[in-house]
Amino acid sequence: MSDMNETKDRIVQWIRSYFKENGPQCFAVVGISGGKDSSVTAALCAEALGPKRVFGVLMPQGDQPDIADSYLLVKHLGIPYTEIDIGEACALLCRSVRHGLGAVTEQTKINLPARVRMATLYAVAQSLSQGGRVANTCNLSEDYVGYSTKFGDSAGDFAPLATLTVHEVVELGHVLGLPARLVDKPPSDGLCGKTDEDNLGFTYAQLDAYIRSGASGDPEVDKKIASLHAKNLHKLLPMPRPDLWISPRKGAI
Repeated sequence: MSDMNETKDRIVQWIRSYFKENGPQCFAVVGISGGKDSSVTAALCAEALGPKRVFGVLMPQGDQPDIADSYLLVKHLGIPYTEIDIGEACALLCRSVRHGLGAVTEQTKINLPARVRMATLYAVAQSLSQGGRVANTCNLSEDYVGYSTKFGDSAGDFAPLATLTVHEVVELGHVLGLPARLVDKPPSDGLCGKTDEDNLGFTYAQLDAYIRSGASGDPEVDKKIASLHAKNLHKLLPMPRPDLWISPRKGAI
């Protein structure tokens, strides 16, 4: 636990340094889902900048069964916030795409809300009187296997959790004194009705063990994790351009 206290202090100082260089008066704008990642990110920002400089944005897509958890978080931290329902925007865009193409794929329906949410966060950040910087709330485990939406939750201006696995984020949440209800709930993307582990086909304990030690304990799971990592590196690498293309397998070309 002492190591995690040191980790917390290091990230808090890093957030302060980031804002000193990239917006001394700006808000940290955090999309609040009610899950551990957004809760821990908001708590870190509140400790680094003070609660009044963290702006929470709740973005239900119509009815959100666990939105009470989002309200629990903003009230626990005492941060200003707003609620913006993205349901109508998503539905309108889907209708427009269907009108133009004749169909909308299921994958589009799953990824679209994450991209609309990110557009919403930047609209809020640019509309605040002091301006804002948007927090990326993805953790290392999600990033490693590409469990994020490109230009959706994978976007942002700064990423406090990018070096922490899922289990480290949970531990950090407890160090920060967040309600166990927020930190220990089963991770879910809130988009397709399944838990993260259901979608991935392995547990976060296996993934985190693979990331930190090189093996999950199951050779078949190791192969799946390695395959997902290779296929999804494009989400982490710089955008390809004619004078510099970085191949996941060969490096810079």
